[in-house]
Amino acid sequence: MVVDDDLRKPIRSHHDIEKDNCQYMKKAIKFYEGLAKRVSDNGHIVDLYACALDQVGLHEMKYCANFTGGHMVLGDSFNSSLFRSTFQRVFARDEKNNLEMAFNATLEVKTSRELKIAGALGPCVSAHEKGPNVAEMEIGIGNTTKWKLCGLIPNTTMSIFFEVANQQGSDVPGGRGHVQFITRYQHSSGQTRIRVTTVARNWADAQTGQHSIALGFDQEAAAVLMARLAVHRSETDQDGTDVLRWVDRMLIRLCQKFGDFSPNDPNSYRFQDNFTMYPQFMFHLRRSQFLQVFNNSPDETSFYRCMLNRESVSECLTMIQPVLYSYSFNGLEAVMLDTSSIQPDRILLLDTFFLVLIFLGETMTAWRKQGYQDQEEYASFKELLQVPVDDAQDIIANRFPIPRYVETEQGGSQARFLLSKVNPSQTHNNAMYGGSAIPDPNSTVFILFVFW
Repeated sequence: MVVDDDLRKPIRSHHDIEKDNCQYMKKAIKFYEGLAKRVSDNGHIVDLYACALDQVGLHEMKYCANFTGGHMVLGDSFNSSLFRSTFQRVFARDEKNNLEMAFNATLEVKTSRELKIAGALGPCVSAHEKGPNVAEMEIGIGNTTKWKLCGLIPNTTMSIFFEVANQQGSDVPGGRGHVQFITRYQHSSGQTRIRVTTVARNWADAQTGQHSIALGFDQEAAAVLMARLAVHRSETDQDGTDVLRWVDRMLIRLCQKFGDFSPNDPNSYRFQDNFTMYPQFMFHLRRSQFLQVFNNSPDETSFYRCMLNRESVSECLTMIQPVLYSYSFNGLEAVMLDTSSIQPDRILLLDTFFLVLIFLGETMTAWRKQGYQDQEEYASFKELLQVPVDDAQDIIANRFPIPRYVETEQGGSQARFLLSKVNPSQTHNNAMYGGSAIPDPNSTVFILFVFW
């Protein structure tokens, strides 16, 4: 039970959760968490399909999908074409006519003696297999070297966290640390398959080998790991403000360790090329629906976080920092997620993973309303209008669940979806209208804000 039978009492909101004013939530979560553990122990998968104009209790039931690797789909109506298309895609088949899914999988991690396994984040449960390489520090689902994933799809991605056990003994010249991932699963054809991946990496001294460490930094993978860690902290009853502060502290530590700067000179700050996008990812993570719950219901927040915790790195990055493309007579280009990218002579394509939106600038809208695309001498304009539509359909065709598709224009009611995602560097108060400009977070300004 997640809500009272009395219709005068609404279902819980984020404000109610924050104030601990939820009569049924804790008991319901405990019930569904226990049910999810029983289901996962038996190797079953639970899919959650919730379609309603109000909340249905997905927040309480989330463990059923999170622990078993099942699908979680949130929509408005079971009769909508969006839901029907999404449901059909669950049963997609490969070129050999096998379902694109796997069952009863386990992921086992083995390491060399210098490394300890701290834990994992993803659609899994612990297999309760301990060993000498289990770290005392627990991150996510820890205290084990093996995890069970009842269901797998091609995009399923796990996050594994490690701890260096012997800081002094691991920096032997020429020495390497080894990690082995052993994945066992039942293919949809009925075959049992094993995939083994072994990775070896050179050790570097934490004090003198910073350059070598920096060269191996993957800012995209790091951003997704930080996002999942931040969500995990939010889910484990940590205050939202504390999580934001933690994200800021971790960014500051990274800047101090790997940035180049002169004391008391903010303009001197420099990052290596493979670090430059990371502060931008953190800026958008702080503003995202994963950490900012305003204007979202608990059910919606649980859905967004569930998808972040299981999708591939590229898809997770799209969730954290949406992609914005500009179409004009000068061609296609990727543009900054900023209000300055909204121009009258442009068509914009926004991809947030959950939403694909086409936005026509003021001039483009006026030309379309005047019917220029129907005149032979303006065939190039007709083609320009069609290109982003085709690209949007390509994005939708390769995504699960199928994102919402919106076409809008300058001044349209649904333009709010675009305006809510872009950085408001241009407003009625800035230099564009006679005021002062807002700093651009896509440069080092955001770093300087949290660093100094």
